[in-house]
Amino acid sequence: MTDDTRDPAADGREPEEHAEPVVKDKRRIDPETGEVRQPEAGASDDAPADGGLSDADQALLDEAQRDLVAEMREDMLRAQAELVNFRTRVERDRAANRDAVIAEVIRAVLPAMDDLARAEAHGDLVEGSPLALVAQKIRGAFERFGLAQVGVVGEPFDPAVHEAMMQVPTPGAESETVADVIDPGYRLGERLVRPAKVVVAVPAPAAD
Repeated sequence: MTDDTRDPAADGREPEEHAEPVVKDKRRIDPETGEVRQPEAGASDDAPADGGLSDADQALLDEAQRDLVAEMREDMLRAQAELVNFRTRVERDRAANRDAVIAEVIRAVLPAMDDLARAEAHGDLVEGSPLALVAQKIRGAFERFGLAQVGVVGEPFDPAVHEAMMQVPTPGAESETVADVIDPGYRLGERLVRPAKVVVAVPAPAAD
């Protein structure tokens, strides 16, 4: 029976040496000495010497930062534009609400203003009289808010600002014009508070 456990030295052979595993410590700081290790020869050129990002990674990071800055700038400009539009809408709505309130006040006072206009037309508002001074103050107050009177004798008839109370055939008339103003109309800015009540002169029919 053969014994396979013989000592190799007895046969004149060198004992086999087992290869030790090689362990590479890639830590930047030597744990024993505390010193910074130098990079090994043959290391990749793309790997940074200080353990940071490679050139390729840094380029990607820079591009991402540029894209982020551009996106944030677009968001900021969009937000600014929306804020400007919002302020514009608020100011427009505020002005419209102001005009609407003033228009309602004027409508409530219109009967009194009509009475003053009729009194003036009949010569009852003597200059310097208390009633004339009241009429002047009322008209001046509303004019400061932008109130303007519409409806003048001789101007072309416009159904947008005139309300025809009657039509009068007039010889020589070539188009419809205001022949008389029964009650003046009023406009507040672009808002028509009340159309003028007028008598319209129309062309007379041709004689047979």
